[in-house]
Amino acid sequence: MRCPFCGCQDSKVIDSRDVDDSIRRRRECLNPECIGRFTTYERLQAVALFVVKKDNRREEFSREKVLAGLQKAADKRPLPRGSLTRIADDIEQTLYRSGHAEVASTIVGELVMERLRDLDPIAYVRFASVYREFRDIDALREELEALASGTQPARLQLPLLDEAEFAPPSL
Repeated sequence: MRCPFCGCQDSKVIDSRDVDDSIRRRRECLNPECIGRFTTYERLQAVALFVVKKDNRREEFSREKVLAGLQKAADKRPLPRGSLTRIADDIEQTLYRSGHAEVASTIVGELVMERLRDLDPIAYVRFASVYREFRDIDALREELEALASGTQPARLQLPLLDEAEFAPPSL
């Protein structure tokens, strides 16, 4: 592992711990002129999972992209530390556990919306306004009324995950 301070390739692990579904390693540079300490995380690289977009393009699933969308929606919201990371991890695990090589992008979006709705209503509305592409104020008002009343419009109900939901759209 290359030291981020001096670039030396020799380091030793001084502490190792399991953190969620990764391993956190505390390292120390062995360069006598540096002796910097840094942390690395190791995660299991699962089999590639592809997301099928609305225009039938295929793109490799990116947890970082999901997390970036969550962070944009929750910008400046008072959320518990690490909650967005846990959501991204949960979505990633749900998709990989499905056992499918491809998943429709709508499933990813719905999973994000479901979790944001439970976490923070403002972040949910921010994400929904972009994801649902509200064309007018009436569509937004309908979404807000459903959120305020605690009901969920039928289009937001996620079915049980099965073969049909994870299958890419037909060509």
